[in-house]
Amino acid sequence: MIRIRTGAPRRALFRARGRARLRTRTGKRVSRLDPPRIRRVLTLGLPAVWGAAAVTYKLVCPLARQDGLEARIITSAVFFAVGAGLILHVRGTLLRELRQLREVAGAAQNALLRPLPPRVEGLTVAAGRLSASRGASVGGDLYEVVATDHGVRIVMGDVRGHGLTAISTAAAVLGSFREAAHEETELPHVLRKLERSLGRHLRERSRAEHPANGAPAPHSPAAEEFVTVLLMEIGPDGGMTALNCGHPWPYRLRGRAEPVSAGEPLPPLGPFPLPVELPLLHCGPLLPGEALALHTDGMEDTRDAAGRFFPLQAALTEAVRVPPVAPQTVIRAVYAQLLRHAGRLPTDDAALLVLRNDRRRVPVQQGETVRRESTMT
Repeated sequence: MIRIRTGAPRRALFRARGRARLRTRTGKRVSRLDPPRIRRVLTLGLPAVWGAAAVTYKLVCPLARQDGLEARIITSAVFFAVGAGLILHVRGTLLRELRQLREVAGAAQNALLRPLPPRVEGLTVAAGRLSASRGASVGGDLYEVVATDHGVRIVMGDVRGHGLTAISTAAAVLGSFREAAHEETELPHVLRKLERSLGRHLRERSRAEHPANGAPAPHSPAAEEFVTVLLMEIGPDGGMTALNCGHPWPYRLRGRAEPVSAGEPLPPLGPFPLPVELPLLHCGPLLPGEALALHTDGMEDTRDAAGRFFPLQAALTEAVRVPPVAPQTVIRAVYAQLLRHAGRLPTDDAALLVLRNDRRRVPVQQGETVRRESTMT
C-alpha cells in the first residue's frame, strides 16, 4: 500500500501508481514484484542453471574429455555437486510447500474447532484434544461452549470413526449448534435442529458418493454414520440440565471426580430417529468452586500395552486432589497421564472439556441472596 501525503503533486501520485502496478492487456492490474511469480521463476531457473553448468563443463572443460584418474575424480565431483544442489533445491521447495499447507490446514482446523475463550459468563473454561489422524489436530470429536440468553450451553460430541469424513460431519453438527444455541429457547429444540442438520449432511454425502440414489444407500459409509452428543445448559443459578444421545456422562469435580448420571441416554444421532418426547434431565447444581469435566469415549477407551483401559476417573481425582480446581492444570495433568498410560498416541480421538463455576453468592440487606457472576477471590 502506498501512502500519499496531503497536497502531493498529481504527477508524483501517477508515477507512484505506475511504479506499484502494471496493467496487462486484459486490463487486470498486477504487482511488478509478484512474490509467487518470483518463486516460480526461481523454482524453474535454478535447476536449469545447475543443468547448464553440468553440460557446459562436459562440453567445454578439457578435463571432462580426459580418461585419467584425476580427471575422472574431478568430473565425478562436479556432477555430484550438481546432483546434490538439485536435491537440496527440490527438498527446500517441498518443505516450503508443506509448511504453507500446514498453515492453511491449521487455520481451517481452528475455524472448525475454534479455541474456546478462557471465561464464559462466569465459568472458567479449558479444553484439550488429541486426534488419531496423522497430521491433523482436529478429528471426529467436537465441543463448543456459548453464552446465550437462555444460559451457557455446551455440546460435546463424537463422530463415528475419524479422518476427513468425520471432520466434515463434525463441522455440520457444530455449525448447526452454534446457530441453534442462540435461536432456540428450549434445549430439546436445539437437539431437534442438530438431528435435522446431520440428516441433511448425510443425505448430501450419500448423493455425492452414489449420485443415482437420493437417500443413503444401505451399504454406503453415510448410512452407517452416527454421532453421540451430550447437550448441557448451565443456568444463572448453576442449575444443570442435559440431553444425552449415547454419549458418556461427565464428571463433577469437587475434591474428587464423581460421575454425573441423570438417567438412560437416548440413541445416538443418525441411525434412528429421536423419540417424540425429549424430557430434560436435571443434573443438580454446579456450585461455586466446583467444576465439570466432559469427555469423549476416546479418553476411557485408550489401552496400555497390557490391554487395560485408561482410568479417567482416577486421573481426574488425582488432578483435583489439591484445591482449587484449575481447568487448564486438570487438562495438562490428565493428558500427561493418558500418554504415559498408552505409551504412544491414542488410536482414537480423545477430547476433554473442563468448566469451573466462578460465580459466587452475594448477600443483600434484606437477608435474601442473589447469584451474581463475578470472579472468585
